[in-house]
Amino acid sequence: MKPDEMDWKALGAEVDAYGCALTPRILTPAQCAEISQLYGEPGLFRSTVDMERHRFGKGQYRYFRKPFPDLVQRLREAFYPQLLPIARDWADRLGQPAPWPDTLAEWLDMCHEAGQTKPTPILLRYREGDWNALHRDLYGDLVFPLQVVIGLDRPRKDYTGGEFLLVEQRPRAQSRGTVTMLEQGHGLIFTTRDRPVRSSRGWSASPVRHGVSTVKSGLRHTLGLVFHDAT
Repeated sequence: MKPDEMDWKALGAEVDAYGCALTPRILTPAQCAEISQLYGEPGLFRSTVDMERHRFGKGQYRYFRKPFPDLVQRLREAFYPQLLPIARDWADRLGQPAPWPDTLAEWLDMCHEAGQTKPTPILLRYREGDWNALHRDLYGDLVFPLQVVIGLDRPRKDYTGGEFLLVEQRPRAQSRGTVTMLEQGHGLIFTTRDRPVRSSRGWSASPVRHGVSTVKSGLRHTLGLVFHDAT
């Protein structure tokens, strides 16, 4: 299913309630294999990060260089206009600026003018024993408040463990965790930095971090779509 064919009223309500929402199947198994196999072509990527070396967890990921593979480019462009109304609504509730223009190209131009010129679509690979520490993908002053991760392998068949983790620091309360098993070809929309939550004083920004639990066996690939570029 293409992003513009999804039930965005329902997805928006779920993101509001939990900080994340699973999409219907976006990619076929063949498309998932096509993307995951790109990991073996280093020339497609601008950099490779060893998570253990940087104390980010354990495992490896690679940032695509431009031009992106066609499917990656189309997915990024297709999701942005669907996520934009949610981003603007959140900013309105929090009384914050909503600098995001109508098109992804215009928004990325703004990022580049601010010195955020490095592309951020990312392909992640986890082997047995790998994991990703809780973090936020900010990369600079200009941030789009939502992002998407797409599962490329089959949980329980190609790998076990490796659940997606979302932890929300609630105002004046204990943190809340959400665990999601990402099925092959499905996406998870989730908040990049914080989300609006209602409190006795109105709306407050609740900080959110995400990560991946330890992969117990097999091999897990995911495609990450971040909608702002990096410094």
